Amino acid sequence: MAAEKKLPLQSSATHNSAIGGPPAPGKKTIEEIYQKKTQLEHILLRPDTYIGSVEKHAQTLWVYENGEMVHRPVTYVPGLYKIFDEILVNAADNKQRDPSMDAVKVEIDVDANRISIYNNGDGVPVEIHQEEGVYVPELIFGHLLTSSNYDDNVKKTTGGRNGYGAKLTNIFSTEFIIETADGKKQKRYKQVFTDNMGKKTDPSITKCKAGENWTKVTFRPDLAKFNMTYLEEDVVALMKKRVVDLAGTLGKSVKVELNGQRLPVKTFADYVNLYLQSASKSRPEPLPRIAEKANDRWEICVSLSEGQFQQVSFVNGIATIKGGTHVEYVTNQITNHIMTIVNKKNKNANLKAHNVRSHLWVFVNALIDNPAFDSQTKETLTTRQGSFGSKCELSQEFLKKVAKSGVVNTLLTWADFKQSKELKKTDGAKRQRITGIPKLEDANDAGGKNSDKCTLILTEGDSAKALAMAGISVVGRNYYGVFPLRGKLLNVREANHKQILDNAEIQNIKQILGLQHGKEYDSAKGLRYGHLMIMTDQDHDGSHIKGLLINFIHTFWPSLLKVPSFMVEFITPLLKATNNKNKTVLSFYSMPEYEAWKESLGGNANGWSIKYYKGLGTSKSEEGKDYFKAIDKHKKDFVWVDEQDGDAIELAFSKKKIEARKNWLRQFEARCMPENYLDQREKLIKYSDFINKELILFSRADLQRSIPSMVDGLKPGQRKILFCAFKRNFVKQAKVAQFVGYVSEKSAYHHGEQSLATTIIGMAQDFVGSNNINLLQPEGQFGTRHQGGKDHASARYIFTCLSPITRFLFPKDDDILLDYLNEDGQSIEPTWYMYMPIIPMVLANGSEGIGTGWSSYIPNYNPKDIVADVRRLLNNEPMQPMDPWYRGFTGRIEKSATKEAGVTYTITGAIEEVNDTTLRITELPIRRWTQDYKEFLESMMTGNDKSKEPFIKDYREYNDDKTVHFEVTLTEENLSIARQEGLEKKFKLTTSIGTTNMHLFDPKGVIKKYDNSEQILEEFFHLRYEFYEKRKKALLDNLEFQLLKLDNKVRFILGVVRGEIIVNNRKRADLFLELQQKGFAPMPKKTKGIDAAATEEEEEDEQEEESPEAGKRGVKASDYEYLMSMPIGTLTLEKVQELCAEKDKLEGEVDELRRTSPRSLWLKELDALEEELDKLERKDAEAEEMRMKNNAGAVPSRQAPKKPRKKAANKSVTGPEKTVAEAGQKKTNRGSKRAPVKKNTVIESDEDDDIDDLKDRLAAYNLDSSPDQTVMETDSVVVEQQGGQKKQASRTAAARKATHTVLSDNEDDEVQNYMPTIEEDKDKDFNLVEPKGRKVRGRKPANEKAKPATTTRKRGPAQSSKPVLSQKLITEVLKPAENGGNSPEKKVRKMRDSPFNKRSGSVLGRPTSSPSGSEDSNGPSPSGPAETTNVVAAARTRPKRENMTKAVYVLSDSEIEEDPPTDDSDFDDEDD
Repeated sequence: MAAEKKLPLQSSATHNSAIGGPPAPGKKTIEEIYQKKTQLEHILLRPDTYIGSVEKHAQTLWVYENGEMVHRPVTYVPGLYKIFDEILVNAADNKQRDPSMDAVKVEIDVDANRISIYNNGDGVPVEIHQEEGVYVPELIFGHLLTSSNYDDNVKKTTGGRNGYGAKLTNIFSTEFIIETADGKKQKRYKQVFTDNMGKKTDPSITKCKAGENWTKVTFRPDLAKFNMTYLEEDVVALMKKRVVDLAGTLGKSVKVELNGQRLPVKTFADYVNLYLQSASKSRPEPLPRIAEKANDRWEICVSLSEGQFQQVSFVNGIATIKGGTHVEYVTNQITNHIMTIVNKKNKNANLKAHNVRSHLWVFVNALIDNPAFDSQTKETLTTRQGSFGSKCELSQEFLKKVAKSGVVNTLLTWADFKQSKELKKTDGAKRQRITGIPKLEDANDAGGKNSDKCTLILTEGDSAKALAMAGISVVGRNYYGVFPLRGKLLNVREANHKQILDNAEIQNIKQILGLQHGKEYDSAKGLRYGHLMIMTDQDHDGSHIKGLLINFIHTFWPSLLKVPSFMVEFITPLLKATNNKNKTVLSFYSMPEYEAWKESLGGNANGWSIKYYKGLGTSKSEEGKDYFKAIDKHKKDFVWVDEQDGDAIELAFSKKKIEARKNWLRQFEARCMPENYLDQREKLIKYSDFINKELILFSRADLQRSIPSMVDGLKPGQRKILFCAFKRNFVKQAKVAQFVGYVSEKSAYHHGEQSLATTIIGMAQDFVGSNNINLLQPEGQFGTRHQGGKDHASARYIFTCLSPITRFLFPKDDDILLDYLNEDGQSIEPTWYMYMPIIPMVLANGSEGIGTGWSSYIPNYNPKDIVADVRRLLNNEPMQPMDPWYRGFTGRIEKSATKEAGVTYTITGAIEEVNDTTLRITELPIRRWTQDYKEFLESMMTGNDKSKEPFIKDYREYNDDKTVHFEVTLTEENLSIARQEGLEKKFKLTTSIGTTNMHLFDPKGVIKKYDNSEQILEEFFHLRYEFYEKRKKALLDNLEFQLLKLDNKVRFILGVVRGEIIVNNRKRADLFLELQQKGFAPMPKKTKGIDAAATEEEEEDEQEEESPEAGKRGVKASDYEYLMSMPIGTLTLEKVQELCAEKDKLEGEVDELRRTSPRSLWLKELDALEEELDKLERKDAEAEEMRMKNNAGAVPSRQAPKKPRKKAANKSVTGPEKTVAEAGQKKTNRGSKRAPVKKNTVIESDEDDDIDDLKDRLAAYNLDSSPDQTVMETDSVVVEQQGGQKKQASRTAAARKATHTVLSDNEDDEVQNYMPTIEEDKDKDFNLVEPKGRKVRGRKPANEKAKPATTTRKRGPAQSSKPVLSQKLITEVLKPAENGGNSPEKKVRKMRDSPFNKRSGSVLGRPTSSPSGSEDSNGPSPSGPAETTNVVAAARTRPKRENMTKAVYVLSDSEIEEDPPTDDSDFDDEDD
């Protein structure tokens, strides 16, 4: 009864209905509503879960018909196809179990509705399963959830996985026969299942041969369950195609037969050919086939597809018709390679991976360990790449073949089409009114019937627009529109598609002109404007803007450039010359034109005022109107002559023409002739002429701005900064922002101030990876290695000045040889090849830059290594090769490769293992900044795109502004992985630099590639040596000039004293004529060196003040100014003796200089430089030591910055005096207990500036103290001991003993802050009286006050035994020795102690105890010596105190009136 009640197994079509029709509503029982099915019942009830849909589907698929693959629409039932496939995959799996399998036979009998699949090789074991109690064949073919693939620990490359497989075929068949032969057991097995695996027969077991092994499955599909009555043609075609798949995947070792015939497919390549041959029938050319067998598990083939990605793939013989991870793995390698190539060829393509995929057809045959699929239908592989069990890395040769297959060209064409389509969206149109474009001043008739007569003026910025607006007020607004450009236009030829679309300026121009993308124009009638006028500055950047606009039109609408007068330019004067008398104005539009005019005047433009018009903003509105009144003169038409014009434009702007552009620039020097400059007088300008004669000037200037000179290692901006620092004697700190203004003014800097500030900051930076020798001093936050200098403060907050070492590198003695440029009538920095340091700075500090056609990279080298190699060259020894070196870097720099092009170095940071889970990183590679590395560590801690899982646990930072210190924590396992890979590599602590790109300007101004640092040094050596020879010759010439000058002075003084030359009450012209007749050499003032610009205006003023009468007679006042400007006090016998002594001294110096070789000059300066480098090293070592102490917890002493104001009080403004003052300070602070020296005075004479300067440069080349102390020291030091003897000493010695130093500085405003006030009276001298009871060392406490002292004007000797300051006639220096022991009255100037001299305790006192003396007596006062003695005695009876002397600074720039000097006075003053 129970059997009768149980419903039979139903198909999916009737699974919801009971026999006899649907039940009446509301009459279902609980048992009918909630049912439990057996697994077999569930498979039949819900077949789509296991085999896919059992309904018919229509789809276009590949099928196998008549011996070929055909791509056509088919109608099939996926479930039926799947049960066939399950048996077929089982046959394929047997190949993995038994490699000796070599045959598969498939028969499809449509009429009998019978399918059989046979394969040889090891069969199913014919024995009883001990646990289940049935034969193994019955177990695996007749019992659900049975399989040999359940052990995932065993890596298998079979298709079976879940234990359904063949059982599903059995369930959906009316008859299922399993036959197998087990040669090992010598048993043949056969069993028949019927009624959807509901019934089975007993196994039939017979004997077989020992070597007989095979398996055969025969089944009849239950067509009713698939809504079919017979095996339809489409289904059979699909089944046949699946058999062909098997033949292709199993390979040539297995013969596959279909219905008794062997298939012609023997390999996977043969299989792919079936598809390609069929697909090529509809194409003019056959599809390419690029195949590769990566290894035993992977076979790949690639061809082309048309707009849609196609794939045919297999995993362990299973056809993954929807692909999966194995297809993605292979396809991604191909797409990435092709994508890189296409984007490189067309920067505008902006290609993505899916764009490449849509043009590929990929075939993959793979064996995967334990594959996992999205469902039982096994259409998509889901196994992760890391679990494949093998790798498929496509070879570069294979990828290159794919790239050459045509896919790249197809993609480039597709990209062009796509871009054109997108660009068309931004097209303009010819319409009369246009809105929404800011700053556009549209012409009234633009876009109308007269649009071809309209001109759009594109200006360089808003200021140029204002000038154009003023101009078009003359010609009217109907036909002229104006639109300002914001800087330089985009180079559209090299820009990507997104850049062009996002560039508002380009889109605005298209809208304003009405341009349509891709359209060919034979006239401008279809546009809103008929002419495009470019109005830019007349400088190099203005030319570049013109070129970029021409390039823009040529790239997208080349036909427009051929339209006559479409592209025009509006030129404005570069210079204007105005006649000072008749106010005639001449305009010049180019420098050659101006130079030719100037040459026509004999090179003398006196009487003309020259004004330079660097920008359109220089012109006034009235001038703009004048320009437009003569618009035909200022308007130049560009004309297209032939294709050479197009080639020239492409040459200038295309990256494809890099080599041609290099040759173009190399030939620049050869073309720098007047006839090769663009003639602005011509009405028509060829595009090729514009490129080759005007735009090349910008390219050259751009190259010079980007790549330094080999000679001085500087770029133009850096050279201007250094020039201004020397000109200003920039030893006192100033704000960078203020110095920027100074450089802009004094060096004619025409670019942005921010750019200049950045350059100054870069020259002062001294962190690791920046400069080995910073030429400027960083006072403030100039940036650190934390962000590579980008963390510097604003220029208005930070200070700078010249570094002390700079003048050791660029000796002051070289200044007389420099050839200074002239711009805007202003003398500016030297020519780029004239600054000549004593070592090549381009090696010391390195360089990096990219210019037009070239880029350059020079590593930093150790300055001491450079000095050592220079010494070797001086000694005729071979140089030692140098390796890069960076100041403060503690990592390793190792040579990694040597090639013909240069040497490659690997730079490695420092990393060490602290313990099993901690790493310490204490150095990063050069130019890898701390902040960037911190972000890298964070990515390792959180995971990134490449590695989703974090590699490190955490990190701790102990970095500061100078050093790097990270401590990284990670697991022991990951540390072991990092150790195997290499700690430096894993943590990205290596970079590489090379000498393969060492491009520099050589001494001739030609760009040159240097192979190594030694080549640079050798070329520099010969230049510098020649420069020393020139310096020696120039110094000798100057010495001989000074000798002649001294000889003339002596003759003149003697002539005046003897009455041979009458000076009083005569006309200057007569006196000059007489001097000329008596043979006095004329010596007009000359301006040389850095001070040239500063003295130009003064010279012009002097020339204008010359006597007209003297000028008529051929004598200029300036010729004899050196005689006439001598003070009256020099007309003495002592002065003649002094000048004779000077002459003898100069002659000795001439002899000494003649005996000095250039080699010895260079060696002395190298010695001085090495001393400074040693100081830098000691300073760095001390800073490191202090940092280590601080890190160790040591507390720095509070007395370190002791008495800062004392130091400030003695601070000097000029270079050499700084050392003097410091030496004096050290001497003073020792507080010696010896008796005070009676007189201890430093005297500096500024009478003859020329002699002083020369002696400064020639003082025996004593470079021990300062770079500003040069060859000759003219300052003599007179030291009077208690015995009354005098002797001369060097300035350095004087600095150690002196208490009073006279300083002079060019920058009066800066010196005033440090100089005491000197109060003078025409008839009085002032005594300097020191207060009593003043402590000398240290600053006075706030609660103590110095006792005030009074000052009395007194005629007579000074009342002080302390050393005092005075100026002394140089005559006294050369007095006969007999006067040395008897000192007459000492005349001094009394000085009030300046409030700025914080260390001085002196105040102005007026002693009342001394008797008055006659101030205007010519002889010595009788009471003078006695008074002096009394004063000295009084001074000695004062309370004893420390011998602390004060440094008093006196400006000697102005003329000081003093009493007439007496013959026996030691302290007679001269006018300066």
